[in-house]
Amino acid sequence: MAYQPIENYGIIGDLHSAALVGMNGSIDWLCLPRFDAPSVFAAILDDQKGGRFQIAPSIEDVTHKQFYWPETNVLVTRFLCPQGVGEVIDYMPVGEAAEDRHDVVRRVAVVRGEMGFRMVCQPAFNYARDPHEAQLRAGGASFRSATFDLGLSTRVPLQLGGNGGVTAEFTLREGQAAIFLLQQVPRGAEYGGAPDDAAERTLFLDTVRYWRRWIAGCAYKGRWRDIVYRSALVLKLLTYEPTGAIVAAPTCSLPELTGGGRNWDYRYTWIRDAAFTVYALMRIGFVREAARFMAWIEARCHELGPDGFLQVMYGIDGKHALTEEVLDHLEGYRGSRPVRIGNGAFDQLQLDIYGELMDSVYLYNKYGTPIAYDLWKELRRLLNWVCEHWRYQDHGIWEVRGKRQHFVYSKVMCWVALDRGLRLADKRSFPAERARWLENRDAIYEEILNQGWNARLGAFTQYYGGETLDAADLMMPLVFFISPADPRMLGTVRAINRPTDAGGLSAAGLVYRYHGDPGVDGLEGDEGTFNMCTFWLVEAMTRAGRADRTLLAEAELMFETMRGYANHLGLYGEQTGSSGEALGNFPQAFTHLALISAAFNLERALSANEFDWPGVPRLGAV
Repeated sequence: MAYQPIENYGIIGDLHSAALVGMNGSIDWLCLPRFDAPSVFAAILDDQKGGRFQIAPSIEDVTHKQFYWPETNVLVTRFLCPQGVGEVIDYMPVGEAAEDRHDVVRRVAVVRGEMGFRMVCQPAFNYARDPHEAQLRAGGASFRSATFDLGLSTRVPLQLGGNGGVTAEFTLREGQAAIFLLQQVPRGAEYGGAPDDAAERTLFLDTVRYWRRWIAGCAYKGRWRDIVYRSALVLKLLTYEPTGAIVAAPTCSLPELTGGGRNWDYRYTWIRDAAFTVYALMRIGFVREAARFMAWIEARCHELGPDGFLQVMYGIDGKHALTEEVLDHLEGYRGSRPVRIGNGAFDQLQLDIYGELMDSVYLYNKYGTPIAYDLWKELRRLLNWVCEHWRYQDHGIWEVRGKRQHFVYSKVMCWVALDRGLRLADKRSFPAERARWLENRDAIYEEILNQGWNARLGAFTQYYGGETLDAADLMMPLVFFISPADPRMLGTVRAINRPTDAGGLSAAGLVYRYHGDPGVDGLEGDEGTFNMCTFWLVEAMTRAGRADRTLLAEAELMFETMRGYANHLGLYGEQTGSSGEALGNFPQAFTHLALISAAFNLERALSANEFDWPGVPRLGAV
């Protein structure tokens, strides 16, 4: 079986883990019982060895469609052919339906005519490293390895297949259905029986109600409601309910360029996501989720090193060591080696995270709940650490594997850290080293304006003394470091928005994060445009559009263009390739966070200017 395009997948989950379901009805990625656990299905990383759970028509001439049950994370994969119409409804029960279990429910039905199906369930435990035994049981099958057991319950007769899997061939007529329940089984226990139609219907309705009740709390009612709702549902789906942490993506080692080696594990929680997450969630009304994530962040602040050092990322349960490992036995997505688990960047020096952390705390203190003094004591240590270390070179937001540099964005976020610390101390009358923080904050500002600005380019650069651009500099006005209408910022926006062959970072309305240079990032090979950076440019132009309305029109056009690069379900990967294909881990939380922020601010700007656009037609205007 050939690899599917990354954009052909949908995602389901239960707030502990998630599965990718292809348009061909195959679950090609699933880790149980949580996001960062070893995989049980990983065909997306090795078509032959990885393991899959596929239910598809037994004939080949079939049209495939896929959509979500409205306002939920319940996925429907539909098959259409002259003989009839069949579908697979996939979900992982959540809320009351979950009962502390981590199950995958697959309901196969024919809604028109008649259709034959073939089912293959072939686990490959521990990233296809652990052997297992498959046994047929009454009402299903069991799969037992040395460390993990699964049970497959169904009333459909099964047969043993090759490589430790089971298969089934069955035909359904209009109105008939078959149910498959994949369960994690406690060691030594027997799996439960397959639910009957009534029991499965209860699971389905409970799960639908959960998602609909949750999304009903979304405060955004603007013109991009559909894609903002989907982005919010994705973020909730990527939340680890026991701690409130949000994973950057549910997958690992999906390549930034097919056949390339920029393949990383994103099943962890980055500190830098904090500010973006808190801002995006609170903007659209999800205060509880923002509070849960802030509680996870606060716990990490109480684990600072003796000198105040904060890690770049942590496990979803707060784990510190995320040692990187290469899985040589897997070929990688379409031959994209190496396959990595763990993430070696966890102990890098990335100075920007301090600003993102402080911004999130400041926002939550202002719009959520005032922070406690015990947290302030840790933040005070952290801010004094920034005063002592902001002059250091670091690895930057893009986690380069080359030598450290004085990255402009890192310095900007050090300024943000001290600025928000000063504001918070004044607002709450906290004890603080105000004079020291103020002196360092101002020194950072002047240094950036002097050393981070390139007069020849007319733009801020990636690092001091550099000649290349960095899309991360688009965050400058978004964090109030500089006015969006400042001539230097406008010059940076225009420079980044130029085509790549003219020295810019843009390609047909999409944005690269920086010019590829092995001397900077320490990596060979190219990559796609960075979806998050495109939304950053939209937002930077939106804010500048208050002074230049043509930029606001460009921002709207770019946002609409970027909407067209979502997949059929409204999901985005990390990057978009030269042929419009999704690249990188999928779906990516950061992209959906940036989308929500861009949509919110663009909506507000357009609404304010809706009746004041002489000579500039509104998109969609008649």
